[in-house]
Amino acid sequence: MKLILAAALAGCLCGLGAQQFPMKIDRLAAQASDKIDVSLSGSLLQFAAKFLDDNDPDDAKVRKLIVGLEGIYVKSYSFKNANVWTEADLEAIRRGLRAPEWSRIVNVSGEDGTSEIYVRMVEKKPTGVAILCAEPKELTIVNIAGSIDLASLSELSGHFNIPKIPEKKE
Repeated sequence: MKLILAAALAGCLCGLGAQQFPMKIDRLAAQASDKIDVSLSGSLLQFAAKFLDDNDPDDAKVRKLIVGLEGIYVKSYSFKNANVWTEADLEAIRRGLRAPEWSRIVNVSGEDGTSEIYVRMVEKKPTGVAILCAEPKELTIVNIAGSIDLASLSELSGHFNIPKIPEKKE
């Protein structure tokens, strides 16, 4: 499921102006055994960009990409028991990702969980991506807010706690 999510990340983006969409998961955060909570505003991203190596081609690409970002937000919770989250919890998250601005472009579900990707479009331009990944013992939400070149989004993988997208082997 995570591989599908990471691969789909290469073609998307998310946000709500300079804000993230509402992640209504406080109840789940309190029950998590392990938590990751990343909240990088645009100014923090620009500050972090100063530490990227201009001589490293990958770092140079990342620096170029984050210029238009308004924030990167990641919440990931692991649970000791399966199915702590409910469909009602997921629906509360989805309510913040409704049309007309948001469109779900990927929906993969099965017995191992569900992965969904939403893109926010404003004036026919992508202004954000939201990723929801719910597995029996894990729930992860990624929100990247701001303008970005969708074709280059995969360059952010492996940075700022965004999962590394494996290179395609031929």
